[in-house]
Amino acid sequence: MDTPIAENGLTGIAVGSAICGMRPVFIHMRMDFLPMCMDQIVNHAAKWRYMTGGKVTVPLVIRSIIGRGWGSAAQHSQALHGLFTHFAGLKVAVPSTPYDAKGLLIAAVNDGGPVIFCEHRWLYDFNGYVPEEMYEAPFGKAVTRKEGRDVTIVAVSLMVYEAVKAARELEKEGISAEVIDPRTIKPLDMESILASVKKTGRLIIADVGNTMTGISAEIAAQTAEKGFEYLKAPILRVGLPDVPTPAGCELEKIFYPGGAEIKKAVRELTGGGYGR
Repeated sequence: MDTPIAENGLTGIAVGSAICGMRPVFIHMRMDFLPMCMDQIVNHAAKWRYMTGGKVTVPLVIRSIIGRGWGSAAQHSQALHGLFTHFAGLKVAVPSTPYDAKGLLIAAVNDGGPVIFCEHRWLYDFNGYVPEEMYEAPFGKAVTRKEGRDVTIVAVSLMVYEAVKAARELEKEGISAEVIDPRTIKPLDMESILASVKKTGRLIIADVGNTMTGISAEIAAQTAEKGFEYLKAPILRVGLPDVPTPAGCELEKIFYPGGAEIKKAVRELTGGGYGR
C-alpha cells in the first residue's frame, strides 16, 4: 500500500495490529525517520510483553534502510541500527548477504518480536545464492566470513564485504585477518567474537554507523570486560566520525570509511610495535 508520510501514526497502527494477533511487516523506508516513532517502538512495542507478563506479544517486524546515498546528506544517509540495541525488548538484525536477508527476515517474522530489520542501501545491488525453500538464519549466531590468525575484524552490514576484500589484499603482505559477521547485533554473539580474539589477539570493529556510542563501542567494551587477557594490542574501530553526513561527493569520500581504512587499522595493529 502507498500510504501518507505519517511515521508515528503508521507505526502505531503496526504495533496495534501486532498486539491484536497479526504479524505485520512494516516497511519504514529510511531509518533516519524512525526517531519520529520512538514512543511507539520504545515505550509500546518493546515493553508490552514484559509489562503483561507475556500475555501480550508484539510480533512486529520493521524493515528499514540504513546507510549512505549519493549526496543524500545528513537526513537521508544515517545508519542508526546501534541506537535500537540500547532498548530492552527489541531485537536488531543487520544482514549482509542475500542468503541472510531472506533467512533472517523469515526468522524475524516467526519471532515473538519486535524486530528492527536493517537493510543497507548499497547491498540491494549485491547478488548471491538464495534457496527457494523456506529457511531461517538464527538470531544471535555470528558467521566467520574468512578465517585468519593475526587479527579479528568484526564487520557489520556493508562493512563485511569491505573487510573480506581488505583481508584478501592483506594476505599479499603476509597478514592473515579473520572476518566475523555478527548478522544480528541484538542478540549479539560475543562468544564467537571472543573465541576469534582469543585466537588472534587483536580486534578491529568495522561498522557502517557512528563510532560514538555505536555497536562498535559495545563490542569493544564487552571484549575488554570478558577477554582483556586475550588482547596483544589496543582495540581499534572503523566507523563514521561524530559529524553530520556531508552532501558533496568529495566530502563523502572522506566521511565514509571502507577497505582502505580497515587495512590501515590492521597494519597499525600487526606492525605498530605490538608484534605478531
